[in-house]
Amino acid sequence: MKRIILTGGGTAGHVTPNIALLPKLKELGYDIQYIGSYNGIEKELIEPFGIPYHGISSGKLRRYFDVKNFTDPFRVLKGFSEAKRYIRDLKPDVIFSKGGFVSVPVVLAGKRYKVPTIIHESDMTPGLANKLSIPSATKVCCNFPETLENLPKEKAVLTGSPIRQELLTGNTAAAKAFCGFTSDKPVILVIGGSLGSVVVNTAVREALPTLLEKFNVIHLCGKGKLDESLKTLEGYAQFEYIKNELRDIFALSDIVISRAGANAICELLALHKPNLLIPLSANASRGDQILNANSFAKQGFSLVLEEEQLTKDTLLEQVQKLYDERKTFIQAMNASSQHNSIDTIIHLIEEACH
Repeated sequence: MKRIILTGGGTAGHVTPNIALLPKLKELGYDIQYIGSYNGIEKELIEPFGIPYHGISSGKLRRYFDVKNFTDPFRVLKGFSEAKRYIRDLKPDVIFSKGGFVSVPVVLAGKRYKVPTIIHESDMTPGLANKLSIPSATKVCCNFPETLENLPKEKAVLTGSPIRQELLTGNTAAAKAFCGFTSDKPVILVIGGSLGSVVVNTAVREALPTLLEKFNVIHLCGKGKLDESLKTLEGYAQFEYIKNELRDIFALSDIVISRAGANAICELLALHKPNLLIPLSANASRGDQILNANSFAKQGFSLVLEEEQLTKDTLLEQVQKLYDERKTFIQAMNASSQHNSIDTIIHLIEEACH
């Protein structure tokens, strides 16, 4: 039996593509193991699948000053030592890494034991964790044609992002009942990323009185970010985070307001959902979401509203424009050459095992 170690964590975006590969890997008879941090979101997301989960110490490598910069290198070294032990004991045939800082010790330990490693880079330009891992990788998968220029030619493969196939099988009636909607108004879905976004949440809630005149609103607002005062508001359903019902909610949604994380927008593309992207500002990140959003806008898949321009009024204006022009966006997404990313990545994994 071939054995694969999956790794990646820190945010849901570093885990869901791994989850998308699980059915095909199981079908091919792989023994699947997962290495993540002790208590990261990856542990919570992977455990329901009954896959052996191995926790390691994880530190973050920051480009800016932080007191934790003095302690985190020791956590990374400890994680490397633990990853080496797991790889030595488990003897995997291949490693597939979705990135995030927890994956770096795993990829480096894999190289130490000559295990072929495939990395997936979601964003337009590689993040620091993947930059550190790329020299140890056999192949590097990516989502955007522009990314190929930033990767070693002999390793780079344009695959797109693996999408969980069950997302394509949602039930609108189930979602309507789950959200408690009684009217047939069109539905806006708001997704602020797995951790939620205070800025997006605030603008959406300020715009609610106007939005609810024409739309029902489903708001995935992030952990600890529910607004109790809005709980009984007709046509507004808010949740911290959703797993099992997400496919139904996607099916019910007419348009989507979202951050511009690469996995999230690739899901919107696969589902042909007209979307307004509000990328994380360059002040709060390395600017990758802005690049992702602009690429999608250029291809005719998305409208973009930069966080610095986000107000109640600009949000309402863009939502109306998106809804009015939704058919144009759907046509562009239908016409896009979708990569069969799961099959492409599985082919690379199979090749690496031989």
